[in-house]
Amino acid sequence: MRILLIASADNGLTQRVHVELRGRGHAVAVEVTPTGRDVVRAVDRHDPELIVAPMLRTVVPREVWTARTCLIVHPGPVGDRGPSSLDWAIHEDATEWGVTVLQAEEEMDSGPVWATAAFPVARVGKSDLYRGELADAALDAVLTAVERFATGRHSPAGQSTLAAVPGARTRPPMRQDTRRISWTDDPTETVLRKLRAADSQPGVRDELLGGEWFLHGGHPEFRLRGRPGELLATRAGAVCRATADGAVWIPELRARTGPGVPRACKLPAVLALAGRLPRIPRSSAPRLCPAGDGAPWSDIRYREDGPVGTLSFTFPGGAMSTGHCRRLLDAYRAACERPTSVLVLGGDRDFFSNGIHLGVIEAAPDPAAESWSNINAMNDLVEAVLTTTDRLVVAAIGGNAAAGGVMLALAADEVWCRSGSVLNPHYRLMGLYGSEYWTYSLPRRVGAAAAERLTREALPVGAGQARDTGLADRVIECAPARFRSEVTRLAQRWADSSGARSRLVAKKAESERRESVTPLAAVRERELAHMRRIFYDPTAPYHALRRAFARKEPATVPPAPPAGVADS
Repeated sequence: MRILLIASADNGLTQRVHVELRGRGHAVAVEVTPTGRDVVRAVDRHDPELIVAPMLRTVVPREVWTARTCLIVHPGPVGDRGPSSLDWAIHEDATEWGVTVLQAEEEMDSGPVWATAAFPVARVGKSDLYRGELADAALDAVLTAVERFATGRHSPAGQSTLAAVPGARTRPPMRQDTRRISWTDDPTETVLRKLRAADSQPGVRDELLGGEWFLHGGHPEFRLRGRPGELLATRAGAVCRATADGAVWIPELRARTGPGVPRACKLPAVLALAGRLPRIPRSSAPRLCPAGDGAPWSDIRYREDGPVGTLSFTFPGGAMSTGHCRRLLDAYRAACERPTSVLVLGGDRDFFSNGIHLGVIEAAPDPAAESWSNINAMNDLVEAVLTTTDRLVVAAIGGNAAAGGVMLALAADEVWCRSGSVLNPHYRLMGLYGSEYWTYSLPRRVGAAAAERLTREALPVGAGQARDTGLADRVIECAPARFRSEVTRLAQRWADSSGARSRLVAKKAESERRESVTPLAAVRERELAHMRRIFYDPTAPYHALRRAFARKEPATVPPAPPAGVADS
């Protein structure tokens, strides 16, 4: 069937629906449609049999939905209406929520229901929940709706005939007045819930150190206390701020800018506040910060389960700045000093890594120089993984990964993905050639022809397809909340097997053979020669594409043509 996906952004849910429908044999086109006229033009171009909108902020024009069936994915259960459904569910501490696939009609969110699915509301940020539990439910509902449409016999149910979920109702957009934090009155749990409901967009608007900011992300602090609203310490680029009964860590800030001023980049809080921060303690987490309830907050954590060590990291948006890379490399080296036989890299839900931090680069005084520093720091980290020969390394991808983040995973001995993961193993859409040893790791995994196709087509790859093509070794079928424990269980079983011991012997021999045939230093030098030319060429598309991405502006230049593996 010819299916057109229309979306306000080619986000994770859109990509996941895309790969799953494509994998079921449908001819799928994807169009980003910011306005109603964009929707009309997309429909005219593709002449689809069915239209699906996984994430759409604009209204579908009457001339479209009266002529063709258009299925809208609404992130709320039957009976819920409004653009801030998930925000309200988190804000009101719902324990279960839902997704509804409904037919577009005159009134938004009011059309006949083709499918619906429920999901538990995990106590995580909105964006994490959206890409995790909600996306799982949304995919199930979309596939059900598409199958029902394909039969030609299904009649969708009117919403008035279905039972509404408790708490579902028509609600307005959630405004900043509702999100606002009262630092003198709100307890820590309320502050965290408000921050979770605004992550990663739009953030919670707040006043701090003489400026207006949007706060992004929040984690509890169990020991530090102070006057409500006071900044108490910094750690790993985050700031700790006192609440009415405790404190929270805030990892990222975005400056509020006025009309006519370019949108500011979302940045690590300490970097955003540079020049404004008072003299407050710098609280350092241990080199290998323990994981678990009550442990100090850190974006990098470590735990051991018998012969298995797990080094997990959660960088907002999956972006890894120069500082992130260096701290993770330091922790990786420390983890390699531990008496384990298998080291799991990752293992948490949501993003694994999306490569270099375009926001930090865009905000730097010299973006070219910062690009260069960041890519070299990523390469140092990937090289450390590639050259680890005294233990087996598993890259555990609980969410999505892209660009250099995929190549970081491919440096491991095995790649394990959760069933809901989406990989984007390419750089072209950001106008980059790529580095992180991709010209070695990607062809080694999938072959030269497939590597060329993946980088040229620049399409998302689902977990099942990744396993089938060699990008991944294992797909773990589980809910996002179960991924960590499933990875640990499987890693322990592997560590105790005879196959792991023989694999390690073969790994050492392969490392020696590789260095005699294709030295990693030569691979790095060739890739970085391409990247340096791009970074320091002010006319290269990368700079405009980076700015558009980091500042949420329309892209005004096309990405660079794909670079073949042979170019390396």
